[in-house]
Amino acid sequence: MDIGIGTIIGGIVCLLIVVLVIWAVVSYNRLVRQRNQVEASWAQIDVQLKRRYDLIPNLVETVKGYAAHERGTLDAVIQARAGAVNAAGSGPAGRAEAENVLTQTLGRLFALAEAYPNLKANENFAALQAELGNTEDKIAYSRQFYNSAVQSYNNAIQTLPTNIIAGITGFKAKEYFETAEGERGPVQVRF
Repeated sequence: MDIGIGTIIGGIVCLLIVVLVIWAVVSYNRLVRQRNQVEASWAQIDVQLKRRYDLIPNLVETVKGYAAHERGTLDAVIQARAGAVNAAGSGPAGRAEAENVLTQTLGRLFALAEAYPNLKANENFAALQAELGNTEDKIAYSRQFYNSAVQSYNNAIQTLPTNIIAGITGFKAKEYFETAEGERGPVQVRF
């Protein structure tokens, strides 16, 4: 049997094509998994934010009973909550901005509670405050997890050679969920 040079070159070319196709499929599947991880981690942020939204009306009602004449602060919290709920359809940047406003108004609400000893002693207020603090911790963790997933995904679609597959198949960079510069964690109030 006489194997010609053309046959050997043809076999090598076929082998290279098979290797490239396998690499492209593996790369694409990895990008899909990373994109899905980003979307799942965003859903976790959404769950925690909805939990936060559900706690706020109860907190406002509790404060209203003790500090009803502090209407401006209570209205600001209610408006900030509504703004955050309405921002639910926007991307991470718009959502983060609305959440930062809400966090700031909650801080003012808790600072207001300092002026009312009976409110500070109220078990319902203390329980709601503790639950909100716990939720804030979960939001911070969810943000961290989301941003880590976004970093891994963005690195994958922007580095060689995977960026070739990402460009061909339409994968786009995701936004980070960033907090305001002044925010360094959950709302904290000392009693």
